[in-house]
Amino acid sequence: MTDIAQPQRQRTRWLAATIALTAAVASAAFAFAVSKTALAADASLAAASTGCGKVPTLTSGTRTITSSGKSRSFILRIPDGYDNTSPHRLAFGFHWLGGTMDQVAGGGTDGYAWAYYGMLSQDTNHTTIFVAPQGLNNGWGNSNGEDVTFTDDMIRLIENDLCVDTTQLFSVGFSYGGAMSYALACARATVFRAVAAIAAPGAISGCSGGTQPIAYMGIHGVSDNIQNGRALRDTFVRNNGCTPQNAPEPAAGSLTHIITTYSGCRAGYPVVWAAFDGGHQQGPVDGCAGCESGARSWVKPELWKFFTQFGTGSTSSPSPSVSPSGSRQNVMVVGGASGRCVDVPGSSTANGTQVQLWDCHGNTNQRWTYTSSRQLTVYGNKCLDANGQGTSNGTTAIIWDCNGQANQQWNLNANGTITGVQSGLCLDAAGTATANGTKIQLWACTGGSNQQWTLRN
Repeated sequence: MTDIAQPQRQRTRWLAATIALTAAVASAAFAFAVSKTALAADASLAAASTGCGKVPTLTSGTRTITSSGKSRSFILRIPDGYDNTSPHRLAFGFHWLGGTMDQVAGGGTDGYAWAYYGMLSQDTNHTTIFVAPQGLNNGWGNSNGEDVTFTDDMIRLIENDLCVDTTQLFSVGFSYGGAMSYALACARATVFRAVAAIAAPGAISGCSGGTQPIAYMGIHGVSDNIQNGRALRDTFVRNNGCTPQNAPEPAAGSLTHIITTYSGCRAGYPVVWAAFDGGHQQGPVDGCAGCESGARSWVKPELWKFFTQFGTGSTSSPSPSVSPSGSRQNVMVVGGASGRCVDVPGSSTANGTQVQLWDCHGNTNQRWTYTSSRQLTVYGNKCLDANGQGTSNGTTAIIWDCNGQANQQWNLNANGTITGVQSGLCLDAAGTATANGTKIQLWACTGGSNQQWTLRN
């Protein structure tokens, strides 16, 4: 594995580079808090992407796209025997500082056994599409959120062409790649089902948002000279409502690992901490001091077990509250608390009209279509819009001419919420009211029934 994990003599230089990057990336963290996305998890079990049923144009191999005005590359691996009618998992593997997409996709000296952090060899049923992105300057600085946007762009391309279960997106990375997975957990908690961070050095790829729950696995060596992995883990211990604890870790010299699953977490949002007796490694081997071998490491099966527990129909997954893909044309959006519909008052077509709750009657002013561009349209040419591109609590939800901007894009989430892709805020019936005329706004997600929605024909 010499081309997978950097030799010990290089780690000092790596650490220095990481520290230097931290200040620069921290300054970008605020800027990328409002970065755009065009992706979100769909709202059904085995939610089929728009690529399902299509003859694919994408093939396995290196792809290059333009993202944020820059040429970006990634390696795509479509499974053998690909079925364009069966929704697949979509799993990303992010490389470390100085690493490459080729090392992730090829598995280094361990080859196939460690390709995509061992996930490829574990996917014996060929149900997963794999992606290995290439970072700028072989890292994940995420300046102004550009690496999150790059991820959004890859997802959009793949989901539009291939058959993806949009509730089954995963990310893993080592070191700087772990920091990038953490950044996605913060910024795209409603897009990714779960992430794993191996030896993550801290939030050096930023953390835009970082308040929503997502299934999280941290893997870290007890003698790693970068100890911030525990703090990253604790972000999601809090977000997921888990019971705080000092997770047990193996003693130095024990050459073992200990895996702790936190208790008390919200259903479907586990936090797992895997501590091992070792240093800054991605493929530690029990009983072997300092050994790096993805092929022999316990990391490979544990990572795969963590991700695959969320398979379609799993009791560990949150139950969806919105209708399946294919039932999103000309539908009513019904409040979970009120049983009333999202309604354009007086059938107005004027830009700036704030939507409200009203008894469901099924007329055109209550008929919405969720498009492939993640817009909710009414009357065919008006979009549900976050007024003034607002991203704060109380921003009014209005109709406006469709313009393709991020404040008109929405996530239909598996937990029944509808969130703005620009703000991350939930569509909310103001004041938890249920009466006719209750105004619809954006508000921080609380899990309340006034933020739960279903789609009905």
